[in-house]
Amino acid sequence: MRRVAPSARRFLGRRKGVLVRLALWSLAESGQAFLVGYGVAHAVDAFLAGDTRRGLLWLAVALVAVLSGAPVVRGVFAQLAGLTEPLRDGLVRHAVDRSMARAAATGSGGTDRAAVSRLTNQVEIARDSFAGLVLTLRSFVFTAAGALLGLLSLAPALLVVVLPPLAGGLALFLVTLRPMAAAQRRALAADEALGDHAARSRAALRDLTACGTGPEAERRGGELVADAAAAARLLAGWAAVRTAALGVAGHLPVLALLAAVPWLRGRGVSAGVLLGAFTYLVQSLLPALHTLMTALGTAGARLLVVLDRILGPDSAPVPMPMPERVPVPVPVPVPAARDGVRPTPASPAAVGADRTGGADPAGGTDPLGGRPADVRLPAGDAHRASGRPAAAVELRSVTLSYGVRAEPVLDSLDLNVAPGEHLAVVGPSGIGKSTLTRLIAGTLAPSGGEVRVAGRPVTGRPTAELAALRVLVPQEAYVFSGTVGENIAYLRPDACRAELDAAARALGLRPLIERLGGLDAPVRPAELTHGERQLVALTRAYLSPAPLLLLDEATCHLDPASEARAEEALARRPGTVLVVAHRLSSAVRADRVLVLDGVEAVCGTHEELLDRSPLYRDLTGHWHAGPLGQP
Repeated sequence: MRRVAPSARRFLGRRKGVLVRLALWSLAESGQAFLVGYGVAHAVDAFLAGDTRRGLLWLAVALVAVLSGAPVVRGVFAQLAGLTEPLRDGLVRHAVDRSMARAAATGSGGTDRAAVSRLTNQVEIARDSFAGLVLTLRSFVFTAAGALLGLLSLAPALLVVVLPPLAGGLALFLVTLRPMAAAQRRALAADEALGDHAARSRAALRDLTACGTGPEAERRGGELVADAAAAARLLAGWAAVRTAALGVAGHLPVLALLAAVPWLRGRGVSAGVLLGAFTYLVQSLLPALHTLMTALGTAGARLLVVLDRILGPDSAPVPMPMPERVPVPVPVPVPAARDGVRPTPASPAAVGADRTGGADPAGGTDPLGGRPADVRLPAGDAHRASGRPAAAVELRSVTLSYGVRAEPVLDSLDLNVAPGEHLAVVGPSGIGKSTLTRLIAGTLAPSGGEVRVAGRPVTGRPTAELAALRVLVPQEAYVFSGTVGENIAYLRPDACRAELDAAARALGLRPLIERLGGLDAPVRPAELTHGERQLVALTRAYLSPAPLLLLDEATCHLDPASEARAEEALARRPGTVLVVAHRLSSAVRADRVLVLDGVEAVCGTHEELLDRSPLYRDLTGHWHAGPLGQP
């Protein structure tokens, strides 16, 4: 109320004419309430006295008062539009201005889901709630004034009987308003938090699955569902108290009046006056009170909460809290690079990437450290049986179709990537590059054939084991609410501060960290640009102990210099890198390039493919001609 009241006073102060006209129409409603009960009381007394003509006259007065309700209601609604429509327009302007100012200040360029909700849902809630509240509050005040004045004019003793239970029920109801508003606010916040978590999780499903963090997101979602249910139960409890208050105020006055009939008759109150009192209660006073309490308890609470969210101080979207340390599977050991040199890939001749190839690599360093004793390969593994080092990535006649009769996206593809090799994948849009990374990551099962990573089949393997073998960075980078350090150490929670700083320097993340306030500073994902989110995700992948790194256009939002720095740093990282190339420079930096054209797969060095692949020559020309084609 303290935050909303100044704006409300200014809004109403500019519309004094509308308020005066609304009050005049309401006075007519007050007179109508007075005449109905007063006419009934005098008509009954006239009939009991044998004066039929006077009784009919008073009934006619009551009838005219009832019929006058239609033009009064029409006049009230005509003036009400002068309040509700300007309120809606003002709230829409404020919501738009606030969202635009916030976007300009942060430069995030992202979608403000909270602003969309304010413009569509919350503004309409405020408009409808305000209209209902004005109608009911005005009606109660003027109707109650007319009814109480009528009771006083008929017999002052009636007020002694009616007012105590009426005031008691109303007081009990007013006591519930503040906790009811707090419960309403909590329910709304819980609903927004759940919706925000669902939207973020849906957008990051592939990343969550690839990193093995789906169970943690699921656990957090369960907590938010439980919070929303608890908030709904609390709100229902206070609604029950409000209903009890309504019963006290709505029924006890009638019962009290019935019980007090002998006492009132002893004080000279006539039967007509008693019937008139009942008419005031049943026809005017209690219905108005019932409507008021219902409106204040629902529309009033919603109005205050929504106005506070629209007009109140700007705040961040409800965060999706993450634990300080998220348990991840114990990773498979990765050998450290000796003298700063990453493992040497096998010669191109030993590595096939066509439909008829598939020979095992002739050499290279095993990313699993030469099959150490603490790593147990699956029983029956061919590489373990033969004693040969496993390929970092191996596809055996892999076919993938999105439907029984659909054309295959990949058809009988054979591919071997040596340990420590840097492979770039290129091809037209929609040709299957992202599908290939999903197959290798184990988040998509092939229609036929087999996919192996480090000699292990990935199809059907638990996410915990997959997370220890590979890390996938998709185009839409996943950044969660938490500190900078928690974000980049998410896949390696045991990393020390020096390792985090070294990784940030290697990937060019230090300027962003300094701008945010250090590794312990909180991250608000909506305020980061797409490129900044990609740098955070790439730094997280750089620290991961997984021996295979899959980049699915994970640098597309970076400028060419930042992309080159990031890819070179990731290439120096021990292990194997497979990158879906976004620029020619990514292909040139790779040891080999795999070209997918939907008909055949061709693999070789950049120079070899310029001679062997017409499609690669065309893509190279397109890259050079484009604005981002600098190698």
